[in-house]
Amino acid sequence: MDNNQYTSRATANWRQMLDKKRRVGIVGIPPLSVISFLHQSSIAIDDLDAMLIKADLEMVTTYLPRVYCAILRTVVLNAIHLKLDAVIIDVGPGKCDAAFHVATILEESLDIPVIRTENRDNHAFGTPIAQGRLPLQEKLLRITEGVKSPQAAPNPPEPFPASAGFWGVPPRDFSILELFPDTTHVYGWSRCMENKTPADADLEAYFNPEIPTVFFAQSFCAKTALARYLASRHPHGLYLDVDVHTGNSARAKIEAFLELSGGGQ
Repeated sequence: MDNNQYTSRATANWRQMLDKKRRVGIVGIPPLSVISFLHQSSIAIDDLDAMLIKADLEMVTTYLPRVYCAILRTVVLNAIHLKLDAVIIDVGPGKCDAAFHVATILEESLDIPVIRTENRDNHAFGTPIAQGRLPLQEKLLRITEGVKSPQAAPNPPEPFPASAGFWGVPPRDFSILELFPDTTHVYGWSRCMENKTPADADLEAYFNPEIPTVFFAQSFCAKTALARYLASRHPHGLYLDVDVHTGNSARAKIEAFLELSGGGQ
């Protein structure tokens, strides 16, 4: 099915709304047709899911309650501080239901267009970064950076057998990734990101039962339910949710789990 059909159900005139725009923020993974249009129009892209503004998340409590995940609160923090011409937000199954409400809040709070999209793209770009040998932090940085491109990431690493797995969304606090060995494979929605198919539920639920795997989600994210369920099915799985920062307790759990399971090699 043509992805533009889904896009039109959200904001039908998104091309006109982006006319003559110079800088936009994206939330989640907009459809490939939208990302391609931004590149063709030489429009700069800011990934609002990432920590772009160093400011206290408490600043957004007037917009979102604290029980929203740190990623969506970061989205709002970025959006109210950055000088953007528009915001493009995935409000379909490729992101989360909460993003739909965040779109409404941003629309009411910002004096710029807020464009809703639904990404149900199904053309697979592959996941060589997720399965290559690189420090896990670098893997996730390359995967998240790839969201802003309509093409697969250049110069992917060589594939390498996994000793451990990281399943889940990219964390707000990337320091948690430093605890994993370079031979960690990436699963969950992060793998869907690299594949550019964020609504692929089967790919998101896939894991390797042969390697110890940390099933991660941001606190208050709806994906905590899937992370916990899959961890219970995995013979060597650890379920973990972290809010804004990775505390000593979470770090200790990961280090002990990898050491005892042999995944820290």
